[in-house]
Amino acid sequence: MRIKALGCLLALSACSTVPMRAKHDLIGMPRSDLIACAGVPDNVATLPDGEVLQWRQDQQVQGPFTLKGPMSLELDLSGHGTCHFVARLRQGRVAQVEYTGPSGTLLGPYSACRPLVLACERRARKG
Repeated sequence: MRIKALGCLLALSACSTVPMRAKHDLIGMPRSDLIACAGVPDNVATLPDGEVLQWRQDQQVQGPFTLKGPMSLELDLSGHGTCHFVARLRQGRVAQVEYTGPSGTLLGPYSACRPLVLACERRARKG
């Protein structure tokens, strides 16, 4: 039973690696492709050497680990998080990817960011 639980935990923690891979895999992606996979950004800032695009996940994302017991007793060990996905572009291509916000859950430090970058990460891996 413990081995199965550990296996499930390890499999779920792999979900938090998507945002970390995206920090590298999205570098060089054209602006049009980024918007096609991430959607229209929530904020855009123009800089002298490019621009910054930001997507926001402000709704609390909860990890998958809640224990429920008798007499309506609940213990939540999962943590909650939000995420802001920030992409800096130079010459129309992604030059840097960062995340802000309290994005940690039981699945890892950037797991709340996964929904924001999953489609782009998949697109980058195919290309």
